[in-house]
Amino acid sequence: MSAYMIVNYEITNHEAYEAYPPAVVPTLLAHGAEFLVADYKSEMVENEASNVTVVVKFENKETAHAWYNSEEYQKIVHLRTDNTEGFIIFTDEFKMP
Repeated sequence: MSAYMIVNYEITNHEAYEAYPPAVVPTLLAHGAEFLVADYKSEMVENEASNVTVVVKFENKETAHAWYNSEEYQKIVHLRTDNTEGFIIFTDEFKMP
C-alpha cells in the first residue's frame, strides 16, 4: 500500500533554508519518492496552516521511514528544522472499505 508524506511549514529563515531543497530532493529520489505537490504559496481555507505544502508518495510507510531515518537525510534535516516551523506526517493511502 502506498504511503504519503504530507509536509506543511512556514519558512522562518529564508536565507539558511535555501540549501534545503537542493539537498533533500536527491535523498527522496534515491528512496523512490514521487513528488505530487510542492507549493510555496498554499492557500489556507480553514483553521491555521502555513504557506509551504509538499506531498510525496512512497511505496509504503516502511520506505518513508527508511528515507527519514537514513544517514543522508539525517545529515541535512537540520536545514529544515532549524529554519522552519511546521510538521511532517506519514499516512497510508485511502482504500475503500
